[in-house]
Amino acid sequence: MKNILQRFFKPSKEYRRLYNVDLHSHLIPGIDDGAQTIEDSLLLLKGIEKLGFEKIITTPHIMSHRFLNDSSIINSGLTELKKRAENENITLTIEAAAEYYMDEHFFQLLEKKEILSFGENYLLFEHNYGIKPQNYESLVFEIAVAGYKPVLAHPERYLFMHKDFKNYERLKEQGVYLQLNLNSLSGYYSKPVQRVAKQLIDRGLIDFIGSDMHHQKHLQNFQNNINSTLIADIFKKNTILNDQLL
Repeated sequence: MKNILQRFFKPSKEYRRLYNVDLHSHLIPGIDDGAQTIEDSLLLLKGIEKLGFEKIITTPHIMSHRFLNDSSIINSGLTELKKRAENENITLTIEAAAEYYMDEHFFQLLEKKEILSFGENYLLFEHNYGIKPQNYESLVFEIAVAGYKPVLAHPERYLFMHKDFKNYERLKEQGVYLQLNLNSLSGYYSKPVQRVAKQLIDRGLIDFIGSDMHHQKHLQNFQNNINSTLIADIFKKNTILNDQLL
């Protein structure tokens, strides 16, 4: 990571630390659509560590219609993953939170304070890609009222938001943090997603960047994107908070 960042930045301590924490991935094996075996998980962890990362906060899906995980399942998986990683001499710090799908089950968990957050009470959430949730702004407000800092995962991927950039600006005004998937920069998800990702960067709306790592193909694309000259634009035009999670 040090050598990569020094291609674009002055070799200061500040810039070397800007992206040493990845906060969005799916590496606990067999509990969602990410890594399916412990061997898969270890290969991805080794790839992330080789890039120079110091810490990863893996975030399994919690969504009632597909992956009904809970803190017990996730923490149990984390314990086993850390044990196996240590046996493989992986020195990367591994923590876990969750990526919550905005549904009724999520708000039940929110009411009961049964939330796996990261950092200073940051809560990673997502929702339908094509249709705006009803009462969206009110739902986001409920997250803040519950004492959490809402972080919208991969905002560039919500197609309904592409029609009007004020959708993003309104969320920022509400105190929502935006987490960009780095693989979006290469067109991995689609050209429209790539275009919006670059617009979000240019407008200085990004707060966190992440890998959203699920499998080996994601890692390969991530390795290429971490070398992109667009990395320089992200840090020049946005205040990225990943380093605060060390």
